[in-house]
Amino acid sequence: MSEDGDRELRWGVVKRLEFIDFRLFWDGFFNRKDLVDFFRISAQQASSDISHYQERAAKNLEYDKTRKTYVRTAEYEPVFIGQFSDRFLLQLMAMERGWMSKDDTWFDETPPVEVVGSLRRRATRPDHLLRVLDAIKQNAEIEIEYESLTGTAGGARIIAPHSFLYAGGSWYVRAWSKDHNDFRDYSLNRIKRTGLPLSCTVDPKLDLEWHHTIDLILIPNPALDQAKQDAVAAEYEMTEGQLVLTSRLSAAFYLINEHNLDVPVGALKPEKQQLILQNVDDVLQARDVARKMSVEALRKVNPSK
Repeated sequence: MSEDGDRELRWGVVKRLEFIDFRLFWDGFFNRKDLVDFFRISAQQASSDISHYQERAAKNLEYDKTRKTYVRTAEYEPVFIGQFSDRFLLQLMAMERGWMSKDDTWFDETPPVEVVGSLRRRATRPDHLLRVLDAIKQNAEIEIEYESLTGTAGGARIIAPHSFLYAGGSWYVRAWSKDHNDFRDYSLNRIKRTGLPLSCTVDPKLDLEWHHTIDLILIPNPALDQAKQDAVAAEYEMTEGQLVLTSRLSAAFYLINEHNLDVPVGALKPEKQQLILQNVDDVLQARDVARKMSVEALRKVNPSK
């Protein structure tokens, strides 16, 4: 909402105008009763909200006297929800996976949805998340019981978390490991127990892999025919045939792994490796250097490790 008049509207009014825009976008219609029932407001307030919307987007709707409802016009363009269609597609996925209920959204009816390959992981326990959050806020360390898949034996360990990371459909916490005296990623789903926050002297700024970024230069796989290369470039909105994506060094691994970017070109069918990381050697080298510098800095802080 870029107009000064929109900035002056109360928060509640703005949300109801977004609701109108949402219903017009997805359902193609709405009526005054939808506003009354959803927001528990008076009919008079609902009429006022509709008038506010008409003042800003008169071409978006017209009143159908037969159906006694407002319907979307052919000239409709989103005004209050903006160009955020992915936000609402993600809500459809979240409902399908059980992450949120329909009552948490503004949908009246939803189209048929099938989430392919939806493997459910156990939910993160609220008390575990709360302890991790507290530790981050207090720059503290906590003891956790963790189920590792990296070869390290599971069991109790002490970590000092400082940030969250979402990658490949999973949530991780970035933390200093007291056992290893370095920074690592821990899956929230594999934490079985959390203790109370305790004092910690390790500075999160020493996590150089996290705090340093690098540009990943992505291009379509040259082994694809030109039409497919053009399709890949269009899908990822590449400029002049490449996409420059800035990533934290520690997080680059997940993108590289997801798209097979560290696999030598030609080892896979081009359809299985549609993207090529043009500067893969630079990225891997930068991450290795940052990790070594971080480990060395931590050794100076904790020489006994």
